[in-house]
Amino acid sequence: MKATKTPKKNDTTKISLGRVHPRLDATSDAPVKLILPVLYILGAVLIWNTQAEIAASTEKIEYISPIAEFAARNIFATYLIIAGIAVTILILTPIGKRSVQDQLKSIGLINHSDAVPELKSKRKDKKNPRIAIWEFTSQGIPLKVWKDKKEAIETALDITIVKMKNGSGKSRVLIHAVPAVSDLPEMIKWKDKFLSKQSFMLNLGESFTGPVTVDLARVPHILLGGATGSGKSVLLKLLLMQANKKGANVCIADFKGGVDFPPVWHKECRMCFEEQSTLELLTELTEELERRKALLKASGLPNIDHYNAATGENLQRYIFACDELAEMLDKTGLTKDQKEIVAKIESRLSVIARQGRAFGIHLILATQRPDSTILNGQIKNNINCRICGRADNVLSMIILDNTDAADQIPEDAQGRFLLHDGTIFQAYWFDDTGGI
Repeated sequence: MKATKTPKKNDTTKISLGRVHPRLDATSDAPVKLILPVLYILGAVLIWNTQAEIAASTEKIEYISPIAEFAARNIFATYLIIAGIAVTILILTPIGKRSVQDQLKSIGLINHSDAVPELKSKRKDKKNPRIAIWEFTSQGIPLKVWKDKKEAIETALDITIVKMKNGSGKSRVLIHAVPAVSDLPEMIKWKDKFLSKQSFMLNLGESFTGPVTVDLARVPHILLGGATGSGKSVLLKLLLMQANKKGANVCIADFKGGVDFPPVWHKECRMCFEEQSTLELLTELTEELERRKALLKASGLPNIDHYNAATGENLQRYIFACDELAEMLDKTGLTKDQKEIVAKIESRLSVIARQGRAFGIHLILATQRPDSTILNGQIKNNINCRICGRADNVLSMIILDNTDAADQIPEDAQGRFLLHDGTIFQAYWFDDTGGI
């Protein structure tokens, strides 16, 4: 689901659209349309009780046609038919349909014949009532064109798009959206109750659709990027804190001397501050990987969870984290011996990236440096969970393989991130001064 640009509260364009087209919002039509059958029934009761008086008042009227006379003489039946048809049409016609089409036409969302997509319905998402699903006939306009015009559609319809996809066939397009005013909070403080009870499910934060999580048993490695002040380091600590509470053996490479990690981290985790100790740690982890590989092969079990359940053992998961990947892997200005050490570090990381999932050995790598030469393709291609905060085009491209983070996350946002699947979320704020 491709995520959306977070709306700014001072967006005057959207405010003016809301005033001109008050019905253009991302809420479902259903609550409004429920009134129509009620009014229809009330009207029927009123006419039934007064039909005698109405008939008496029309006795002396000369009618221009037999049809008009029949309608007047049978006012109740006439009401039931005509009002029933009108109510049915109103219920089946989305509120603001014409205004929506006018707005889409104004942003150039038309086909080669100048036909505009038609709004067929607007309803609540059954899985998440906060989200409304707008269903359109595509008029032959490919979904890619809709996605390319996502920001313009958001502005035109005064909504924040959560995702866009085809409906029943490519002739229908579904837009999942919330009102533009329903922005994510600027800060969501972490609470211990957020800790997942599922094995190695880690909570990242809140999106428009609810909590955002990553399951290390399924998606074993994480690549995290973001500019200075984006909240990248806080999110990294949030993930490591949860892993620690779940019993993982957390190892951290921090070539800034560990100043970003309070003393409690040094007690709870294994810390590495330079290349040689990091290489030694990664060598131990790759050796442990090989040991576990032999254990699982001998037992005929596919992964660490199955092995622990079947044997009653409790093999710990290992998390290797690096707060600034560039500090660890950059070879610029290094001696030959130092370059050899860094090359070996890369080799160990590649092995863990390729094979670590089944054996419970995971990587969480973070960077703020927009340098595509830092992370080799073999490591990157084996990291499926990618998260990017505020970034320029280059860093966004390195992390997500697109510039969406640069385009969709406001320059002043802190703790706002874009997941690899397009989900925008506000990360939980975790304060580690009181411990982990």
